[in-house]
Amino acid sequence: EEEFKWLLQEEVHAVLKQLQDILKEASQRFTLPTSGSGGAIKQENFVLSTSGTDQVKGVLTLQGDALCQADVNLKTPRNNQLLHFAFREDKQWKLQQIQDARNHVNQAIYLLMNRDINYQFRTGSEVLKLMDAVMLQLSRARNRLTTPATLTLPEIASSGLTKMFTPALPPDILVNFYINLNKLCLTVYQLHVLQPSTTKNFKPAGGSILHNPGAMFEFGNQRYEVSHVHKVECVVPWLNDALVFFTVSLQLCQQLKDKISVFSSYWNYRPY
Repeated sequence: EEEFKWLLQEEVHAVLKQLQDILKEASQRFTLPTSGSGGAIKQENFVLSTSGTDQVKGVLTLQGDALCQADVNLKTPRNNQLLHFAFREDKQWKLQQIQDARNHVNQAIYLLMNRDINYQFRTGSEVLKLMDAVMLQLSRARNRLTTPATLTLPEIASSGLTKMFTPALPPDILVNFYINLNKLCLTVYQLHVLQPSTTKNFKPAGGSILHNPGAMFEFGNQRYEVSHVHKVECVVPWLNDALVFFTVSLQLCQQLKDKISVFSSYWNYRPY
């Protein structure tokens, strides 16, 4: 019982402090402040590339959770024409995955800071409940980065992203940006219009992270088929840091839960 009391009063607070420190580091990665507090979030440039193809090249500028510039060159396979399109100067594209992940991290920090150093945990189940709540937020944060949204092709076509570019995207080009683990990804879909004679075999594609050539969809009274798909990506180092921090934090939470559970199984501990 003495050991268990020590665990509740001393070690739990030490772990909570450690978790706070790690998650504050993770949170800072998302905000990327410049030197001095209150400064503007710095801009970072990333070159998009993929092995084995030069059909799509580009440079993306990321500022926190927003893509503030995108400059993309596309070589069309059909006629080897070179297309260039960039974000309009007045436009930014919010990366909801980064925003959501940061919100979950901050929620986890809030849960941890809710118990100050003088707070006395009375039971093991109280600690387990707190760890479960923190782990839920951390798992959600990690999942937002590791699991991009599944979208249908009409959803991509009607997304505000298609209206961000100058010159305007041609009607046979669709683009989608998303985060996958520590990478910022751009997918470019080239389409061809299906003639009315071919629509007897028309099967619209459902939601997917990445659609393959041959996927069909209907948009604006027109039926299309995906003819070519190009995916290019770049590694964002601070996203990698954040994922490592999430993994370490989840392990710490689990270790504390395991210790509490071991004691709880030996003694049906009751505070006096």
